[in-house]
Amino acid sequence: MKMNKRTLVIVGLAALAGCAGKEAVKPHGASATASRGMNTQANGAGQGSNMQGTGMGSSTGPTLSSFSHLVHFRTNSATISGVNRKIVKENASYLEAHPNVRVRLEGNTDERGTAQYNMALGWRRADAVKHMLEVLGVSGSQLATISFGKSRPLAMGHNPQAWAKNRRVYFNYKYFASK
Repeated sequence: MKMNKRTLVIVGLAALAGCAGKEAVKPHGASATASRGMNTQANGAGQGSNMQGTGMGSSTGPTLSSFSHLVHFRTNSATISGVNRKIVKENASYLEAHPNVRVRLEGNTDERGTAQYNMALGWRRADAVKHMLEVLGVSGSQLATISFGKSRPLAMGHNPQAWAKNRRVYFNYKYFASK
């Protein structure tokens, strides 16, 4: 049987779609290569949502609803800059004050580029945020990372405004709270 490039692309996309619903979380110390090989898209519910009612607030110090859970990035970049450094520091303060709380750092990209490139970029973004949190004193045991690449857009659109919203790492505190 003779297969052309188009058929190969369709078969490849079908294989990726067959993995929908599975996800690989990379806890501290896990093999990045092993986790990346298993990663696929998952449900995007909860991104950007208010974290009130998670039962993780404290009467002293910051509460989950008092700071942002989204760190944004420039195109093709995993560098944390500007106001995004402040957002990571606020999350670090919360995590240090609540050592029993865990968070999943979810790396995302905009729609441009290949699925493979965007998956790798999502990992780099999540790992950059994780590294900064650890430098700020957060225990690695509180952190897990995952990449969704371009599979979970926050903003639907094919324009610079949508792309800017989709280039992000989301601090998913609910992921571990519901387990």
